[in-house]
Amino acid sequence: MSKKFASQGDLAEKQISFTEIGRDLWAFTAEGDPNTGVIIGDDSVMVIDAQATPRLATIVVEKIRSVTDKPIKHVVLSHYHAVRVLGASAYDASEIIASDRCLAMIHERGQEDWDSEFGRFPRLFEGHESIPGLTWPTLTFKKKMTVHLGRRRVELMFLGRAHTAGDIVAFVPDEQVMFTGDIVEYHSACYCGDGHFADWGPTLDRIAAFAPKSIAPGRGDALVGDVMVDAAIRNTRDFLHSTYQPAAMVAARGGTLKEAWDAVRAECDPKFSDYAIYEHCLPFNVARAFDEAKGIDTPRIWTAERDLDMWHALQNG
Repeated sequence: MSKKFASQGDLAEKQISFTEIGRDLWAFTAEGDPNTGVIIGDDSVMVIDAQATPRLATIVVEKIRSVTDKPIKHVVLSHYHAVRVLGASAYDASEIIASDRCLAMIHERGQEDWDSEFGRFPRLFEGHESIPGLTWPTLTFKKKMTVHLGRRRVELMFLGRAHTAGDIVAFVPDEQVMFTGDIVEYHSACYCGDGHFADWGPTLDRIAAFAPKSIAPGRGDALVGDVMVDAAIRNTRDFLHSTYQPAAMVAARGGTLKEAWDAVRAECDPKFSDYAIYEHCLPFNVARAFDEAKGIDTPRIWTAERDLDMWHALQNG
């Protein structure tokens, strides 16, 4: 392999921010690393996405303890990816909540995803020895679940396939704030390697229909106010279209994966090359867009071996 994945060379520590995006609603962000959401209720705390390791999760706990001493009772998994879920044990929560589809995907591909992401993100998995194993939800739902944190109501919802087949969002009606996971990003590339391009846009429409005043995205800065929220949804949509359409055109004429890679780069580089994790996401995004354009509805499972095979094909044509 002539080059390493871009993420393997990303070893610099990121600047952490802990931003209040509504009353007692917080976004833990770190310059394009995976974000975590925090919802403080009357009697307890809910965490949205757990980080990659207990080591990283303890940093989130420290931030939570700087604003409340209420117990952390719920950890919500927006989806199954290892960098989002394997830190869950650090919160000592009584419930770990996810969608039915997310649970099914952990059974189907959770270990493979862990092995794959471990190779892609060495910095995020520092301290991986403390991970006790796969994170298993204790409570799942199909379409919608309401959780009461005292008088504060949190609506957990599956709004459609997007970043994965099992993404959920968390909406707090009393502040009109939403935690979207990786369905929405801000100045960070969308990872589409396990995504559904055709469904992602309609899912964004359903998010926009809630008219959230603030959003904690999956990666990138907290989005406070209509201008930032609208811009992030619009840019996410543009990123998806700009990735899929060139790959689909190559697939339609019987071209190669390398030709799809070149076509997507020509479209996306001028607009998105300065986005966080852009170079890391691009090969996986092109591979998935190419597959979907050829009629493969269920994303193929990424393994450490498949990662390298795909990268070799792109490097050598």
